[in-house]
Amino acid sequence: MVSKTKKPSIPITEIEQSAFCQTDEDLASKTLQEEFEIGVQWQKLPISYMRTSPEQLSNNIQKAKKTLGQKLVILGHHYQRNEVIQFADFRGDSFKLSQFAAEQKEAEFIVFCGVHFMAETADILSTPQQKVILPNMTAGCSMSDMAQKDDVLDCWEDINDVIGSKSSLIPMTYMNSAAAIKSLCGENNGIVCTSSNADAAFDWAFERGDKILFLPDQHLGRNTAYKKGIKLNEMIVWNPFKPLGGHTEEVLEKAKIILWQGHCSVHTRFTLEQIRQARETHKDINVIVHPECTFDVVNEADLCGSTEFIKKAIVDSPAGTKWAVGTEISMVNRLAEENPDKTIFCLDSVVCPCSTMYRIHPAYLSWVLDGLLEGVVVNQIQVDQKTREFSRIALERMLSVV
Repeated sequence: MVSKTKKPSIPITEIEQSAFCQTDEDLASKTLQEEFEIGVQWQKLPISYMRTSPEQLSNNIQKAKKTLGQKLVILGHHYQRNEVIQFADFRGDSFKLSQFAAEQKEAEFIVFCGVHFMAETADILSTPQQKVILPNMTAGCSMSDMAQKDDVLDCWEDINDVIGSKSSLIPMTYMNSAAAIKSLCGENNGIVCTSSNADAAFDWAFERGDKILFLPDQHLGRNTAYKKGIKLNEMIVWNPFKPLGGHTEEVLEKAKIILWQGHCSVHTRFTLEQIRQARETHKDINVIVHPECTFDVVNEADLCGSTEFIKKAIVDSPAGTKWAVGTEISMVNRLAEENPDKTIFCLDSVVCPCSTMYRIHPAYLSWVLDGLLEGVVVNQIQVDQKTREFSRIALERMLSVV
């Protein structure tokens, strides 16, 4: 049994986020060189790309995309900046983009404008002949970084040492995790889930076991489990920096849900006070939030769901409706622009984009496409064979559960 105490660390992706927080909604891209001056730790590019204006980069990307034609498909997550998402052939949340990635059998190159774990997933679900490219190799995810492989393996071994054959533990990881964590789930009768299908994935897991280890977002796990009728006192949070996650053996034996101590730095910014202010300011406001928000915020909101759910709810609502939204600002701003007949705003008055999604600057997209035009593949994401095999098992279970 592992009993060591570890020193916690804050992912650099989470520290960096504050650099782009502001009190207005002007998130227009600057040259990459200007954005580097904030002190970010991003992948460096040739100086010509660093100094090129976003307008010129846009023209370059458009030309390159036209030349590459059907050899190329660009996937874009909803949280991408406008200067990047405009070039996406498919837009969606992580679940929808996973489906798109699995369906793209003809394209030779899949450029994933998202973050590292998403590109890994696309590589796992694509064919061996296809090449998946991440424009900026430093585009990670602070939540994913909170669940390191060795820490998760220690946790898995510790819990199984305690419960033995008395209970059956099913590992479930949120899409926002490294391929190594998905692989652990696939190898141990577990599953991957997204915020779109977490509810159904819980049903799948409880048909096969009586305990769930949920990684890495404690809030999505807690909110989903509570919605399924599981009591709060039947859930515990595993702290990877404490022996046995900070619990006694008796507590571990009684728990039905063991939540990894991870979170999203964007969605945990939303508060009850923000909801109160929105309701005081706007009559008949609809408050809609993402399930990565904290338990109190989710329970105070009118609606809660994935980014695809949020988008559909707002787009399908009648003209004149008002929406206070608890999710990433780039998506909220885009919804407001595309639905001018409705009042749509972010719950948080301090505008904070997802810092890791924001790392996909148009300069990176232009750079990787120029490389393809010259027959050079840069920033290819390749998952090793064993990890790929077991991750694919867990991902295919995810894709089969709706």
